[in-house]
Amino acid sequence: MKHPIIAPSLLAADFSRLYDALKEIDDSGAEWTHLDVMDGVFVPPITFGSKMAGDLRPNSKTLFDVHLMTSDPETQIESFAKAGADYITFHQEAVIHSHRLIESIKALGAKAGISIVPSTSITCIEDLLPSADLVLVMTVNPGYGGQKLIDRCLEKVRKLVKIREEMGYSFLISVDGGINSDTAPMAREAGVDIMVTGETFFRAPDKKAIVSILKGQGNK
Repeated sequence: MKHPIIAPSLLAADFSRLYDALKEIDDSGAEWTHLDVMDGVFVPPITFGSKMAGDLRPNSKTLFDVHLMTSDPETQIESFAKAGADYITFHQEAVIHSHRLIESIKALGAKAGISIVPSTSITCIEDLLPSADLVLVMTVNPGYGGQKLIDRCLEKVRKLVKIREEMGYSFLISVDGGINSDTAPMAREAGVDIMVTGETFFRAPDKKAIVSILKGQGNK
């Protein structure tokens, strides 16, 4: 079983200490930093915009994984690409012309990701898989941290792994929501490439240890 990339989510960090949060991520061995962008429309909370991402970018060695939980994400992609986002992921549920948006993200020099909420089927994005660089499977209903992983969502990961193998696609598979030391083994078994984790990472007294545990390289 492979060891997935770990992407701590800044949503769970202390926003008054984001520089320190980035240093903790860098020092932990996690490879990506996940930025949850919420607009108060697609999901109830509001978090932050591209200026904050741009201000943080020089202070981290990790890849920046921007997750747009927004309505009209096409209005946000240019500013986040200019801010230094490596991956920009939007929600299938928020867009009509998804293929066009994937191509627009790539034209801006970023990798394009597409995300689905727990109630959305894989069949809704199958035609986009040849073009996508990343598929983010939400394993909780988006908007709030600290939720319990919805087990059945991992079946979507298994289906994506099978499609990728059968069709020769190259997209990465990420999961977001309820990832902790108890649920990470299930996610790894399903075949994920990336695991987003929030409170589990930032509440851990030993950040290196929790990254190792989530990867399957250490013990609880």
